Amino acid sequence: MRGFKEWCGLIAKGFAMGTADLVPGVSGGTIAFITGIYEELISAIANLGPTTVRDLFKEGIVSTWKKYNINFLLALFIGIALAVLILSKTIHYLQETHPDHLMSFFLGLVLASTPLIWRAVGEKNIRNLGFGVLGVVVAAILTSLPPAEAIESPIYIAFSGAIGICAMLLPGVSGSFILIVLGAYAPVIAALAVFDFVIILAFAVGCITGLLAFSRLLKRVLNNYYDQTLSLLVGFMLGAIHVLWPLNEASETGEITSFALWVVLGAGVVTALDKLRKV
Repeated sequence: MRGFKEWCGLIAKGFAMGTADLVPGVSGGTIAFITGIYEELISAIANLGPTTVRDLFKEGIVSTWKKYNINFLLALFIGIALAVLILSKTIHYLQETHPDHLMSFFLGLVLASTPLIWRAVGEKNIRNLGFGVLGVVVAAILTSLPPAEAIESPIYIAFSGAIGICAMLLPGVSGSFILIVLGAYAPVIAALAVFDFVIILAFAVGCITGLLAFSRLLKRVLNNYYDQTLSLLVGFMLGAIHVLWPLNEASETGEITSFALWVVLGAGVVTALDKLRKV
Protein backbone atom coordinates (compact mmCIF):
# COMPACT_ATOMS: atom_id res chain seq x y z
CA MET A 1 0.00 0.00 0.00
CA ARG A 2 1.26 3.45 -0.93
CA GLY A 3 1.21 6.16 1.71
CA PHE A 4 0.68 9.91 1.33
CA LYS A 5 4.36 10.49 0.53
CA GLU A 6 4.31 7.85 -2.22
CA TRP A 7 1.17 9.32 -3.82
CA CYS A 8 2.73 12.80 -3.82
CA GLY A 9 5.81 11.24 -5.43
CA LEU A 10 3.62 9.73 -8.16
CA ILE A 11 2.01 13.09 -8.88
CA ALA A 12 5.50 14.63 -9.13
CA LYS A 13 6.53 11.90 -11.58
CA GLY A 14 3.40 12.58 -13.62
CA PHE A 15 4.27 16.29 -13.64
CA ALA A 16 7.74 15.45 -14.96
CA MET A 17 6.22 13.18 -17.63
CA GLY A 18 3.80 15.90 -18.73
CA THR A 19 6.61 18.44 -18.92
CA ALA A 20 8.70 16.10 -21.08
CA ASP A 21 5.84 15.37 -23.44
CA LEU A 22 5.26 19.07 -24.08
CA VAL A 23 8.54 19.48 -25.96
CA PRO A 24 10.05 17.86 -29.05
CA GLY A 25 12.98 15.53 -28.46
CA VAL A 26 12.01 14.27 -25.00
CA SER A 27 9.70 11.40 -24.07
CA GLY A 28 7.40 11.09 -21.08
CA GLY A 29 8.02 7.37 -21.36
CA THR A 30 11.70 8.05 -20.64
CA ILE A 31 10.76 9.88 -17.45
CA ALA A 32 8.45 7.02 -16.42
CA PHE A 33 11.26 4.55 -17.02
CA ILE A 34 13.99 6.31 -15.08
CA THR A 35 11.65 6.96 -12.14
CA GLY A 36 10.79 3.27 -11.89
CA ILE A 37 7.08 3.29 -12.82
CA TYR A 38 7.23 2.35 -16.50
CA GLU A 39 6.22 -1.31 -16.29
CA GLU A 40 3.41 -0.58 -13.82
CA LEU A 41 2.17 2.19 -16.12
CA ILE A 42 2.10 -0.01 -19.22
CA SER A 43 0.41 -2.87 -17.34
CA ALA A 44 -2.22 -0.57 -15.82
CA ILE A 45 -3.12 0.98 -19.19
CA ALA A 46 -3.04 -2.37 -21.02
CA ASN A 47 -5.48 -3.88 -18.52
CA LEU A 48 -8.13 -1.27 -19.32
CA GLY A 49 -10.76 -2.19 -21.89
CA PRO A 50 -14.31 -3.53 -22.29
CA THR A 51 -13.81 -5.84 -19.30
CA THR A 52 -13.30 -2.76 -17.13
CA VAL A 53 -16.83 -1.56 -17.93
CA ARG A 54 -18.20 -5.07 -17.38
CA ASP A 55 -16.51 -5.35 -13.98
CA LEU A 56 -17.76 -1.88 -13.06
CA PHE A 57 -21.36 -3.08 -13.29
CA LYS A 58 -20.65 -6.58 -12.01
CA GLU A 59 -18.30 -5.90 -9.08
CA GLY A 60 -18.97 -2.26 -8.27
CA ILE A 61 -16.88 0.90 -8.31
CA VAL A 62 -14.65 0.19 -5.30
CA SER A 63 -13.63 -3.30 -6.39
CA THR A 64 -13.06 -2.25 -10.00
CA TRP A 65 -11.08 0.81 -8.90
CA LYS A 66 -8.66 -1.38 -6.94
CA LYS A 67 -8.53 -4.18 -9.52
CA TYR A 68 -7.43 -1.88 -12.35
CA ASN A 69 -5.02 0.25 -10.29
CA ILE A 70 -7.00 3.41 -11.03
CA ASN A 71 -5.47 5.32 -8.11
CA PHE A 72 -2.05 4.93 -9.75
CA LEU A 73 -3.31 6.17 -13.13
CA LEU A 74 -5.25 9.02 -11.52
CA ALA A 75 -2.19 10.26 -9.61
CA LEU A 76 -0.12 10.31 -12.81
CA PHE A 77 -2.95 11.97 -14.72
CA ILE A 78 -3.18 14.72 -12.10
CA GLY A 79 0.56 15.36 -12.40
CA ILE A 80 0.47 15.37 -16.21
CA ALA A 81 -2.58 17.65 -16.28
CA LEU A 82 -0.91 20.08 -13.86
CA ALA A 83 2.18 20.21 -16.08
CA VAL A 84 0.08 20.94 -19.16
CA LEU A 85 -1.99 23.62 -17.42
CA ILE A 86 0.95 25.31 -15.71
CA LEU A 87 3.74 24.96 -18.28
CA SER A 88 2.19 24.92 -21.77
CA LYS A 89 2.20 28.72 -22.06
CA THR A 90 5.68 28.98 -20.52
CA ILE A 91 7.20 26.37 -22.82
CA HIS A 92 5.48 27.94 -25.81
CA TYR A 93 7.01 31.30 -24.77
CA LEU A 94 10.49 29.82 -24.24
CA GLN A 95 10.37 28.12 -27.63
CA GLU A 96 9.63 31.48 -29.18
CA THR A 97 12.17 33.55 -27.21
CA HIS A 98 14.93 31.19 -25.96
CA PRO A 99 14.76 28.07 -28.14
CA ASP A 100 18.48 27.24 -27.96
CA HIS A 101 18.64 27.37 -24.18
CA LEU A 102 15.49 25.26 -23.91
CA MET A 103 16.92 22.70 -26.32
CA SER A 104 20.19 22.67 -24.35
CA PHE A 105 18.26 21.81 -21.21
CA PHE A 106 16.47 18.93 -22.89
CA LEU A 107 19.71 17.79 -24.50
CA GLY A 108 21.01 17.34 -20.96
CA LEU A 109 17.90 15.33 -20.10
CA VAL A 110 18.43 12.96 -23.01
CA LEU A 111 22.19 12.58 -22.50
CA ALA A 112 21.69 11.63 -18.86
CA SER A 113 18.69 9.38 -19.57
CA THR A 114 20.39 7.19 -22.19
CA PRO A 115 22.83 5.39 -19.84
CA LEU A 116 20.03 4.87 -17.30
CA ILE A 117 17.95 2.96 -19.84
CA TRP A 118 20.99 1.06 -21.18
CA ARG A 119 21.75 0.07 -17.57
CA ALA A 120 18.47 -1.84 -17.50
CA VAL A 121 19.42 -4.01 -20.51
CA GLY A 122 20.20 -7.42 -19.04
CA GLU A 123 22.50 -8.83 -21.73
CA LYS A 124 24.74 -6.33 -23.47
CA ASN A 125 25.65 -8.63 -26.35
CA ILE A 126 26.14 -8.22 -30.11
CA ARG A 127 22.47 -8.88 -30.83
CA ASN A 128 21.25 -6.13 -28.53
CA LEU A 129 23.94 -3.75 -29.77
CA GLY A 130 22.60 -4.43 -33.26
CA PHE A 131 19.11 -3.38 -32.16
CA GLY A 132 20.67 -0.23 -30.73
CA VAL A 133 22.32 0.58 -34.05
CA LEU A 134 19.01 -0.07 -35.83
CA GLY A 135 17.34 2.38 -33.47
CA VAL A 136 19.95 5.04 -34.26
CA VAL A 137 19.40 4.65 -38.00
CA VAL A 138 15.59 4.68 -37.81
CA ALA A 139 15.51 7.70 -35.47
CA ALA A 140 18.02 9.63 -37.58
CA ILE A 141 15.84 9.09 -40.67
CA LEU A 142 12.56 9.96 -38.95
CA THR A 143 13.90 13.09 -37.28
CA SER A 144 15.38 14.30 -40.55
CA LEU A 145 11.97 14.38 -42.23
CA PRO A 146 10.69 17.89 -42.94
CA PRO A 147 7.74 18.88 -40.75
CA ALA A 148 4.34 18.91 -42.39
CA GLU A 149 2.28 22.07 -42.63
CA ALA A 150 0.03 22.68 -39.63
CA ILE A 151 -3.39 21.04 -40.01
CA GLU A 152 -6.17 22.08 -37.62
CA SER A 153 -8.91 19.64 -38.60
CA PRO A 154 -10.28 17.97 -35.42
CA ILE A 155 -10.36 14.58 -37.15
CA TYR A 156 -6.72 14.91 -38.21
CA ILE A 157 -5.76 16.15 -34.74
CA ALA A 158 -7.41 13.05 -33.24
CA PHE A 159 -5.50 10.81 -35.65
CA SER A 160 -2.25 12.60 -34.81
CA GLY A 161 -2.98 12.23 -31.11
CA ALA A 162 -3.36 8.47 -31.48
CA ILE A 163 0.00 8.23 -33.26
CA GLY A 164 1.74 10.70 -30.98
CA ILE A 165 0.64 9.04 -27.73
CA CYS A 166 2.07 5.74 -28.95
CA ALA A 167 5.44 7.43 -29.28
CA MET A 168 5.06 9.14 -25.91
CA LEU A 169 4.71 5.72 -24.25
CA LEU A 170 8.10 4.65 -25.56
CA PRO A 171 11.26 5.66 -23.72
CA GLY A 172 13.46 7.57 -26.11
CA VAL A 173 10.78 8.42 -28.68
CA SER A 174 9.44 11.97 -28.61
CA GLY A 175 5.71 12.08 -29.20
CA SER A 176 5.94 15.85 -29.62
CA PHE A 177 8.42 15.45 -32.46
CA ILE A 178 6.08 12.96 -34.16
CA LEU A 179 3.35 15.60 -33.88
CA ILE A 180 5.68 18.11 -35.56
CA VAL A 181 6.30 15.71 -38.44
CA LEU A 182 2.53 15.22 -38.77
CA GLY A 183 1.88 18.97 -38.66
CA ALA A 184 -0.20 18.76 -35.47
CA TYR A 185 2.21 20.09 -32.83
CA ALA A 186 1.65 23.81 -33.34
CA PRO A 187 -2.18 23.55 -33.36
CA VAL A 188 -2.18 21.39 -30.22
CA ILE A 189 0.22 23.64 -28.27
CA ALA A 190 -1.75 26.72 -29.37
CA ALA A 191 -5.01 25.04 -28.33
CA LEU A 192 -3.59 24.20 -24.89
CA ALA A 193 -2.35 27.77 -24.47
CA VAL A 194 -5.76 29.34 -25.25
CA PHE A 195 -7.97 26.42 -24.10
CA ASP A 196 -9.49 25.66 -27.51
CA PHE A 197 -11.94 23.00 -26.31
CA VAL A 198 -12.67 21.43 -29.71
CA ILE A 199 -9.02 20.80 -30.59
CA ILE A 200 -8.18 19.67 -27.04
CA LEU A 201 -11.11 17.23 -27.01
CA ALA A 202 -10.19 15.82 -30.44
CA PHE A 203 -6.61 15.34 -29.32
CA ALA A 204 -7.71 13.71 -26.05
CA VAL A 205 -9.97 11.25 -27.89
CA GLY A 206 -7.12 10.30 -30.20
CA CYS A 207 -4.73 9.86 -27.27
CA ILE A 208 -7.13 7.61 -25.36
CA THR A 209 -7.71 5.48 -28.44
CA GLY A 210 -3.98 5.15 -29.09
CA LEU A 211 -3.24 4.36 -25.45
CA LEU A 212 -5.74 1.52 -25.25
CA ALA A 213 -4.69 0.04 -28.59
CA PHE A 214 -0.91 0.34 -28.32
CA SER A 215 -0.30 -0.37 -24.63
CA ARG A 216 -1.36 -4.02 -24.93
CA LEU A 217 0.97 -4.62 -27.86
CA LEU A 218 3.81 -2.87 -26.04
CA LYS A 219 3.22 -4.96 -22.92
CA ARG A 220 3.51 -8.18 -24.94
CA VAL A 221 6.66 -6.96 -26.69
CA LEU A 222 8.30 -5.99 -23.40
CA ASN A 223 7.37 -9.33 -21.84
CA ASN A 224 8.95 -11.29 -24.69
CA TYR A 225 11.72 -9.02 -26.01
CA TYR A 226 12.65 -6.78 -23.08
CA ASP A 227 16.37 -6.35 -23.74
CA GLN A 228 15.92 -5.96 -27.48
CA THR A 229 13.19 -3.35 -26.99
CA LEU A 230 15.27 -1.29 -24.57
CA SER A 231 18.32 -1.51 -26.85
CA LEU A 232 16.22 -0.26 -29.76
CA LEU A 233 14.89 2.61 -27.65
CA VAL A 234 18.39 3.63 -26.54
CA GLY A 235 19.25 3.79 -30.24
CA PHE A 236 16.19 5.97 -30.84
CA MET A 237 17.41 8.41 -28.20
CA LEU A 238 20.91 8.62 -29.64
CA GLY A 239 19.68 8.87 -33.23
CA ALA A 240 17.32 11.75 -32.43
CA ILE A 241 19.74 13.74 -30.31
CA HIS A 242 20.71 16.05 -33.18
CA VAL A 243 17.21 17.57 -32.98
CA LEU A 244 18.19 19.14 -29.65
CA TRP A 245 21.70 20.28 -30.64
CA PRO A 246 21.78 24.06 -30.00
CA LEU A 247 25.19 24.97 -31.42
CA ASN A 248 25.88 26.31 -34.89
CA GLU A 249 28.80 27.92 -36.66
CA ALA A 250 27.72 31.37 -35.48
CA SER A 251 27.63 30.44 -31.79
CA GLU A 252 29.89 32.62 -29.67
CA THR A 253 32.00 31.53 -26.69
CA GLY A 254 29.57 33.08 -24.22
CA GLU A 255 26.64 31.31 -25.82
CA ILE A 256 28.45 27.97 -25.78
CA THR A 257 29.16 28.37 -22.06
CA SER A 258 25.52 29.25 -21.41
CA PHE A 259 24.30 26.27 -23.42
CA ALA A 260 26.67 23.99 -21.50
CA LEU A 261 25.24 25.19 -18.20
CA TRP A 262 21.73 24.38 -19.35
CA VAL A 263 22.87 20.93 -20.50
CA VAL A 264 24.34 20.30 -17.04
CA LEU A 265 21.11 21.52 -15.44
CA GLY A 266 19.08 19.11 -17.56
CA ALA A 267 21.37 16.23 -16.65
CA GLY A 268 21.02 17.19 -12.98
CA VAL A 269 17.24 17.01 -13.23
CA VAL A 270 17.46 13.47 -14.61
CA THR A 271 19.78 12.49 -11.76
CA ALA A 272 17.22 13.85 -9.30
CA LEU A 273 14.43 11.96 -11.05
CA ASP A 274 16.47 8.78 -10.84
CA LYS A 275 16.50 9.28 -7.08
CA LEU A 276 12.68 9.48 -7.18
CA ARG A 277 12.75 5.78 -8.08
CA LYS A 278 13.02 5.21 -4.34
CA VAL A 279 9.97 7.34 -3.55
